[in-house]
Amino acid sequence: MQSPWRLVSGGVTTPQGFAASGIAAGLKPSGKPDLALLLAPEAAVCAGAFTTSVVRAACVDLCQERLESTGGRARTVLINSGQANACTGDRGLIDSQRATQALADQLGVEADAVLICSTGVIGVPIPMPTLLSGLDPLVSSLSATGGDAAATAILTTDLVDKQVALEAELGGRRIRIGGMAKGSGMIHPDLATMLAFFSCDAGVELSTWKTMVGRAVQRSFNAITVDGDTSTNDTVLAFAAGDVLDSAHHEALEQGLTEAMQHLAQSIARDGEGATCLIEVQVVGADDESSALKVARTICGSSLVKTAVHGRDPNWGRIVAAAGRSGVPFDPEQVALWIGSHQLVQGGQPLPFDRDGASAVLREPTVQIRLRLGAGPSQGRAWGCDLSDQYVRINADYTT
Repeated sequence: MQSPWRLVSGGVTTPQGFAASGIAAGLKPSGKPDLALLLAPEAAVCAGAFTTSVVRAACVDLCQERLESTGGRARTVLINSGQANACTGDRGLIDSQRATQALADQLGVEADAVLICSTGVIGVPIPMPTLLSGLDPLVSSLSATGGDAAATAILTTDLVDKQVALEAELGGRRIRIGGMAKGSGMIHPDLATMLAFFSCDAGVELSTWKTMVGRAVQRSFNAITVDGDTSTNDTVLAFAAGDVLDSAHHEALEQGLTEAMQHLAQSIARDGEGATCLIEVQVVGADDESSALKVARTICGSSLVKTAVHGRDPNWGRIVAAAGRSGVPFDPEQVALWIGSHQLVQGGQPLPFDRDGASAVLREPTVQIRLRLGAGPSQGRAWGCDLSDQYVRINADYTT
C-alpha cells in the first residue's frame, strides 16, 4: 500500500499530549546534557523490546517487569547517559528503584508507572546524589517542545541527535508518530537497539500495539549492525495515547510506526562510530522475510564487506561469501548481485562490469547493494556502515 505518512519537523513530543525535557545534571564529566525525561498522557499504553543478552542492566529487567505487572500502563521514562549501570551488582537495581521512586513522587504517579533506561560505560554505577538533585529541574523543564533537549541528553558517542516525526490523516483525523534514539557503537541488536523511544497520539489496545511494535522493531532495529556487538542496555519503548483508532486503520498505523523506526535505525547505522557512509543491503527472492533479513544483516555485518566499502573496492566475492555463511539455504547458481545499477553476478557467475563505475557507487553517502537469492516471494532490507580505522581509535581508549 502507498504510504499515507509524511515527514514533519519535530520529534518525540510532536504527537499531542506528550512532553519531554533534557538537562545537564552533571552525570558526565564533559558537562554535556545527560538526563532526559519523556512523559506520556495518563491513558497511555506502552510496549517495549529489550536486549536478549544474558548480561544486562537492571533497568532492562525493571522495565520489563513493570510493563508486565501494569499491563503496559506506563506514564514516563527517565533516561540517564554516561553510566550504563550494568554489571554493578545489587546496587544497579537498588539505584534504578530509588531513582524511579523519587521521580514518581515528583510527578505524583505510582512508581510502577515509571520506567528507567541507562546508557554509557558498562560497570559504572549512576552517581545517585547527582541524578536525584537533577530531578527537580528536569521535571520543571517538561514541555511539549522539550523533544530536542531530550534527544540531546540521551547521547553518548553519537555525533548527531536522532529524531523523527511523521503525520498522516487516518479516520478523518490527524495522527502523529514521534521518536528519538541514540546509538553509534555496540550496535548489533536483538529485539532492540541501544535506546529508542516513540510516541503516538492514537489510542490502540495494548495487545495490538505490542504486535505492531514487535514487527516494526524486527524490520528496523533488528535489521541494522555497526560492529556486531549487542549492548547490555538495548531498549525500545513505544507509547500510544489518544482517541481510539478504528481497526480499519491499524495497518496504516503500523506502516507509519515501521517507517519511523526505520528512519531512526538508518540514522544509527549512518552515525556508526568512524563511519563514512550508510550501507543498505536489499535481499530479494527469498523463501520468507526472516530469511531475507538474516542474509541482509549478515552482509551488512561482514568486516570484509565493510572494509571493502570503505576502500571503495567492488570486491563482490566478499558479499556472496557473507550470504553463504548466513545460515539461510539457497542455490548459489541462482544468485544475482548489483552494486548500485551495476550488475556483477548473474546465475552465480561473474559478469564483466565497469569497475570504476562500481567503485564510484561505493563513494556515495548511501551505498546500495542488491542480492537476489532465487525465485522466492520475499525480500528484506538491512543497514550498516563501513569500517574505518577511526572505529578502532574511538573504541581503543573508550574509558581512558
